Amino acid sequence: MNSVVSTLEGDLLLEEARAVPASMDAFLAQVERRAFRMAELNLGHREDALDAVQDAMLRLVKHYSDKPAQEWTPLFWGILRRRIVDLQRRRKVRSIMVGWLGGRDDDGDELPAWEPADTSPGPLERLTDSQSYADMAAAVKLLPQRQREAFMLRVLEGLDVAETAQAMGCSEGSVKTHLSRALQRLRDQLEEWR
Repeated sequence: MNSVVSTLEGDLLLEEARAVPASMDAFLAQVERRAFRMAELNLGHREDALDAVQDAMLRLVKHYSDKPAQEWTPLFWGILRRRIVDLQRRRKVRSIMVGWLGGRDDDGDELPAWEPADTSPGPLERLTDSQSYADMAAAVKLLPQRQREAFMLRVLEGLDVAETAQAMGCSEGSVKTHLSRALQRLRDQLEEWR
């Protein structure tokens, strides 16, 4: 399991994630790629992931740029997590409304049919070890939402328990429980990669 995680991000990214950035621009540049990966795994759609990351960055700069640099990491991941949830809810409401309205707008024109996110291979699956990443991503997608968030923030992003709890809006005990359950499920699903 640990070898799969290290192939995903590498030791350099984790060291980089723990360093306190000198400026807000440096922090955003440092976190941008990992934030996109997290958003795309959760949303399954590249454009929605880009929107979520951009919105989270803008909100961090607008509302929290005066906070100390050590607080930016949990604040950013909390903002991004809430933005992802908002987009998932909107997508669900849109599909219900299109079905309820019968697929036509007020002028009688056909509304575009909402289709589920495209799950075909994207750029992330084309990494050097694309098969292990694809299997890992599929296993992570199957996790319940809170377990997935705890896993991504703790293991992939390298946040500590307190920072993860702050980003997820729950207690430290809940983070530990969600992470433990996520790791057990991933161990079961990825047994052949050990």
